[in-house]
Amino acid sequence: MEKTLLLIKPSAMQRGLIGEVISRLEKKGLRMAGMKMMMMSEDLIKEHYAHLLDKPFFPKIKNSMTATPLIACCIEGVGVVDVVRKLTGATNGREALPGTIRGDLSSSISENIVHTSDSLENAIIEVNRFFKAEEIFEYRQVAHSFIYAGDEV
Repeated sequence: MEKTLLLIKPSAMQRGLIGEVISRLEKKGLRMAGMKMMMMSEDLIKEHYAHLLDKPFFPKIKNSMTATPLIACCIEGVGVVDVVRKLTGATNGREALPGTIRGDLSSSISENIVHTSDSLENAIIEVNRFFKAEEIFEYRQVAHSFIYAGDEV
């Protein structure tokens, strides 16, 4: 099964939305393979947002992502990258559809509750960036056969 990264950003931490975000993922049947609270270091921010370092809005991202600790989650499921992207909605909370995490909980493009990997390739890189191998756990959910049909996994 695929794994992806989801970061519960400081904007969600400040607003007490951690449980809401995790609950939506669990209700979908996704499995938490790893989770931890952490502060993003200067080096980690520069590595994770390397593609935005030269953008004029990078300092705003840096300030936002270091306002409080965040929750890093490694999530597992069939087609999990696409599933999580659909659950979270468009990057701009004002444009995200109702029913999505951002559509229901965000009104901002930058204070948008979560970060999610945008491709399977990036998910692999990002999970490895935020988690050591021993921080990812393999276990079978009791309800697994009620989440996926046998031919789906």
